[in-house]
Amino acid sequence: MGWISADMFPTKLSFIVFIAYMGLFINQGILVTASKSKDNSYSYNTVTVVLMTECLKLIAASIVYLKDHTAAEFSAEFIKNRKVLMLYLVPAALYCLYNNLQFVNLANYDPTTYFLLLQFRVVVTGVVFQFLFKKKLSRKQWASVFILSVGCVIKEINHTSKMAAAAATEGEAAKTAEAAGLGIWDYLDFHVLLIMLQVFSSCFAGVYNEFLLKDTGCDVHIMMANVFMYVQSILCNTVALGFRGELITAFTPENLSALAQPSVLAIIANNAAIGIVTSLFLRTLNSILKTFASALELMFTAVLCWMIFGIPIDFFTVLALAIVIGATFLYAQNPVVNKARNEIEAEAKAHDTKITCSSVHQRFYVACVHVFFTLCVWPAFPELLQPIRVKQLPCWFTFMLSTVKCANAHTVMDCL
Repeated sequence: MGWISADMFPTKLSFIVFIAYMGLFINQGILVTASKSKDNSYSYNTVTVVLMTECLKLIAASIVYLKDHTAAEFSAEFIKNRKVLMLYLVPAALYCLYNNLQFVNLANYDPTTYFLLLQFRVVVTGVVFQFLFKKKLSRKQWASVFILSVGCVIKEINHTSKMAAAAATEGEAAKTAEAAGLGIWDYLDFHVLLIMLQVFSSCFAGVYNEFLLKDTGCDVHIMMANVFMYVQSILCNTVALGFRGELITAFTPENLSALAQPSVLAIIANNAAIGIVTSLFLRTLNSILKTFASALELMFTAVLCWMIFGIPIDFFTVLALAIVIGATFLYAQNPVVNKARNEIEAEAKAHDTKITCSSVHQRFYVACVHVFFTLCVWPAFPELLQPIRVKQLPCWFTFMLSTVKCANAHTVMDCL
């Protein structure tokens, strides 16, 4: 289509990964919302769910790797890239924070509002992306990013208005009057701060993970990279359990039996699939497009939550969704292209080989012309071409031989 650049989805696989990423995240929001009780709480330990999810991710990544490799190769690559393993502690810790905060924030926001607020990560992601990869976004790309942010602000203004109206309805006029003399920072709700913390952890984790996949650890098998990530994630989540004093209680028979609920098992399986698909997304596409994919989730999440949970779609939501979609269309015309370092090096090498091949091709045929001239043209016009002597003939064959020797036989045959 004319409004989508060919650089947005370079391969069919990248498009499939894009669709799968959106579908899994939409499903995750619905599943988590469905698992909430009437008082917006959960009947299971959320940190335990996250830890079980990371264990399932580790098992899945290991199985996929071992499908094409032996156990000895698994151990060898694991030990060989132990420095990369340590680097994955950074995104693992941030993802741990992000995963645990999503349960807290979804308990205080409806899925549509939750996903809209998360779109503030687009601007932060753009800044971090430029810093790590040393690439500047174009004006059109930044325009699409800021337009997307406007949609988020519109939804947040509406959410704040609803909170103020609810406070007035509940007879909190005294608190409202007291708040009139406060500064803008005093209006920041604690849950808004949690959302912003989740936004920043998501941004830095996502971009740094892409940096490891495409630069520092680009030579590591992607499933081994996932193993590194999930080993560190399990460590971080274990620390999180200990920090909350739930390391022992999280694995009591009561908490473990709560995980056997079909809705909880579905959350664990879906979240594990998200982890694998996200790594493929960052390897084949980029962090900027990932944030736009998250924005596109809003349209489908809003419709599905209205159909399933009866969550209304108001004017502000419709307007915000329209702005998000418009920003995505604008970005699609001029998407960010960020290839892995080894891919860039391979393309450069192929380009150099092509130039060398062209040079060999040219030299060989120039030599052929010289030989033809010496053998055919000179005998026909000896008086006209007297300066050329017969003893020069071996020189032309020597020249041709040196031309052929300048490349291997395979390259020469390709040239010919």
